[in-house]
Amino acid sequence: MLRIVILPGDGIGPEIVEQARACLVMLSEQCDLRLEFEERDFGGIAIDRHGTPLPDETLEACRSADAVLLGAVGGPKWDGAAERPEAGLLKLRAGLGLFANLRPARVLRGLRHLSPLKDEVADGADILVVRELTGGAYFGEKSYSDDFASDTSVYTRAEIERIAHVAFAAARRRKKKVTSVDKANVLATSKLWRLVVNEVARGYPDVALDHLYVDAAAMALVTSPRRFDVILTENLFGDILSDELAVIGGSIGTLPSASLGAGGPALFEPIHGSAPDIAGLDIANPAGTISAAAIMLGHLGHSDMESLLVDAVENTLVDGCRTADLGGSDTCSEFGAETRQRLKEGISAREAHLELIAMNRGCCG
Repeated sequence: MLRIVILPGDGIGPEIVEQARACLVMLSEQCDLRLEFEERDFGGIAIDRHGTPLPDETLEACRSADAVLLGAVGGPKWDGAAERPEAGLLKLRAGLGLFANLRPARVLRGLRHLSPLKDEVADGADILVVRELTGGAYFGEKSYSDDFASDTSVYTRAEIERIAHVAFAAARRRKKKVTSVDKANVLATSKLWRLVVNEVARGYPDVALDHLYVDAAAMALVTSPRRFDVILTENLFGDILSDELAVIGGSIGTLPSASLGAGGPALFEPIHGSAPDIAGLDIANPAGTISAAAIMLGHLGHSDMESLLVDAVENTLVDGCRTADLGGSDTCSEFGAETRQRLKEGISAREAHLELIAMNRGCCG
């Protein structure tokens, strides 16, 4: 039995997570995956119910799970709260030891026209951002007054080494190229970053390494995205650059992410926010969340199920079922239902293929 903790969160979170959960339930029931689901409060709704965005019982449930699937958190309702919903996300990452955030982005087949980039620029772009998740300015000491504010950014050699190994290992499974993004001409943390990344690179002689300053990288992402394979960068830069990557596929609603640690449960989520302005309208795009659920299946050892679900999402999009952010008129629930229909077809085709293999083996045996 694999136990999945579901954190629907706020805004559109419950809507998009429900569509992903329904896909997982279908796969579990029809392919005997033995998935078990447990839902917990997290984010703004947890503030309302428990006075904190990350209740102890939620953190403990996540720690004992095999994986965590998150929707989205935050919204203007909690702007004046003593602790914002987003603080719960930082605490959850720290509590689970999640130091590596992987955000893939590519142009889906048959959907180049949805990208604001020219076809000849976007076509074939396939990028993985590997973002360090527990260091830098987001986790440093902070001070604030009406006259002065500061955010301390700190990185250690060990933190840089472990995220660099993740990036180089990922590149070995892709096109064998890492672009490390920093601001080493200005920032002390970036100087150490570049030094350590160069040292780690020596252990991966089959992987090419180059360096870019973050401003140059931001420009190159929209002018020549095909130059990138794996982008390795620190927390703040990775947050910004991975959101910029949303333009490549046409919508931030299609992009998943995975946050990994050193052996404990991993966290899977779409990269977009809670979009409170459209919450409850059934018009949000669940593709990113369903794709995050697919990556989760691969992480849990079911790579064949991951492929089935990824294909179902892509076929749904290519066949014209699209939510408003992609220029369509389909609802969130309609997109989910259509994806499950494609998934059902994929499961049937898989079963037929396996039966054919078994028959052939029997004939040859």
